[in-house]
Amino acid sequence: MAQYLMSVLFDAADLATEEEMAAIDVFNDKLRADGHWVFAGGLASPSTATVVDGRDGEPVFTDGPYLESKEFVAGFWIIDAPHLDVALRLAALGSKSCNRRVELRPILGE
Repeated sequence: MAQYLMSVLFDAADLATEEEMAAIDVFNDKLRADGHWVFAGGLASPSTATVVDGRDGEPVFTDGPYLESKEFVAGFWIIDAPHLDVALRLAALGSKSCNRRVELRPILGE
């Protein structure tokens, strides 16, 4: 079974509404019940980010996101799916549940 990252894309600082959170909880419960759940989480605003660059000598810490953009990753799911078609179906359901666009990417295996 392959793993996929479903990134929730959003363009406002607003948190999910109570209705959206309830729909997300239902979706999460379905992922668990159907054996697709690995992990999920919401992310704080990009303004809380710190970019860490440890490539040369002492690490450099820079406040703020690494990329200024209108859209940002507001949360994510990591799911197990037997093939891409199932992952796409789950991404569509996730998008509907959180009322946001979702980017689906496979996680590289060994």
